[in-house]
Amino acid sequence: MSIRKKVTILGSGSAGLTAAIYAARANLEPMVIQGLQAGGQLTITSDVENFPGFPQGILGPELMESMHKQAERFGTQFVYDNAESVDLSSRPFKIKTSSDEIITDVLIIGTGASAKLLGLESETKLMGHGVSACATCDGFFFRDREVFVVGGGDTALEEATFLTRFASKVTVVHRRDSFRASAIMVKRAKENEKVHFILDSVVEEIDDVAAGEVTGLKIRNLKTNEITEHKADGVFIAIGHQPTTELFKGQLELTENGYIKTNGVKTSVKGVFAAGDVQDEVYKQAITAAGTGCMAALEAQWLLEAEEEEVREQKAL
Repeated sequence: MSIRKKVTILGSGSAGLTAAIYAARANLEPMVIQGLQAGGQLTITSDVENFPGFPQGILGPELMESMHKQAERFGTQFVYDNAESVDLSSRPFKIKTSSDEIITDVLIIGTGASAKLLGLESETKLMGHGVSACATCDGFFFRDREVFVVGGGDTALEEATFLTRFASKVTVVHRRDSFRASAIMVKRAKENEKVHFILDSVVEEIDDVAAGEVTGLKIRNLKTNEITEHKADGVFIAIGHQPTTELFKGQLELTENGYIKTNGVKTSVKGVFAAGDVQDEVYKQAITAAGTGCMAALEAQWLLEAEEEEVREQKAL
């Protein structure tokens, strides 16, 4: 079935739903293609305490459900499907799902990015219960606790240093004996008395799934194969993020790390806007994603209004 829309939004995380709220309030009757993980990364987050307006905090899934209901209240149409292909070669743009083809004047991309993980079953089961991929989001919950950070780049050492504000001890686990991080970040981490290092090593297992919380780690030394056990209250995975941009390769300009390159929220194709973690390599917060979702919806509104005014002026001539 073919569906004609003025505004279509890919993604239903903080960026996509905020864009939907603004676009719907502008009477643009947006459609949101939710994707496979409706609600984005916040649906796998427990307590969110840094989103304005919730002094007691709010559960991630609850926050996303509220955003969804708000967008729906103003007339947003939701498609419970995944975009299989996108054609941005000409306007209107074409999006194919498993059952429909959506033809849209404007496309807002909010497909997000996912944290790269270690691939352990225990890591997945304990995500949000002591395992985290965001120190800025969750560091507060580990006051006076012993935590581990896995990774060796700038993000890992920056998160390790940040966590010393709360944790009593922070141990960085890295698979090599040298760091990919910049010299200044390495120096800063090494000079912090709370930061410790286990090098040439990988995390083999995170305990304790049965208890429903992180209690310790099994770490294997890659040179000796020796496995040691360590007490831990939390584990932060900091080995990078993967933006969800496969559909747009060869159609939009991307950064060298695969994020959509934007000027504000404008992409290299007129009428296509990107918001949230899919174009944000720096902040990666729910509130910044929401902010760029607002910006994308306003830019879409202004573009459509300008084009409609241009048509009216041509008809008047």
